[in-house]
Amino acid sequence: MNLKEIVKKGYDAVSYAYRADTEGEDSQKYHQWLDELVPLLSPGIRVLELGCGCGIPVARRLSDAFQVTGVDLSPVQIRRARQLVPGAHFLVADMTNLEFPTAHFDAVVSFYAIIHLPLEEQPELFRKMGRWLTPGGYLMITVGHTAWTGTEKEWLGVQGATMVWSHADDKTYERWLQESGFTIHWTRFIPEGDGGHVLILAQRERGQCD
Repeated sequence: MNLKEIVKKGYDAVSYAYRADTEGEDSQKYHQWLDELVPLLSPGIRVLELGCGCGIPVARRLSDAFQVTGVDLSPVQIRRARQLVPGAHFLVADMTNLEFPTAHFDAVVSFYAIIHLPLEEQPELFRKMGRWLTPGGYLMITVGHTAWTGTEKEWLGVQGATMVWSHADDKTYERWLQESGFTIHWTRFIPEGDGGHVLILAQRERGQCD
């Protein structure tokens, strides 16, 4: 079984353990992040969420003001998202295989999802996101803080659920984004357990639309 199949089956298995149909305590951090992004966006624009999960809380929050497309590898997660967030459009897909028109979206968000991709596929995804965004469009993502690849069995206490992660360090992600035509406005360390992730707000350079 390849890495992506493990991730898909893992999220299928832990969907409800990972997030209930209602917002939990950890939803607040997502709203705090979006509080910094949403004021930069115009009402009614197109927003893409990669790794949308069950649609809560991010797609639901964004769909109140924007045209949201959510993508996730897990059929279980997308089935729930379509029920929980009827105002958005959802796709079951591998984000690295997606094709959208050039300059189709005005913003892209992706939280705790890119870090599940094979590391060698991540730079090309950033290049794709640069093409999908309008010049001046915004990108908000979480990525790794230190380079690490690992596997956890019985993830979240769910029998038979295995999850894998693969990520570079924060400076590598910054370089990949800059090479893909992004200007980085800020980065922020998000602690978690003994480590953490990095939240990045970047913007597609104006005048570029490859």
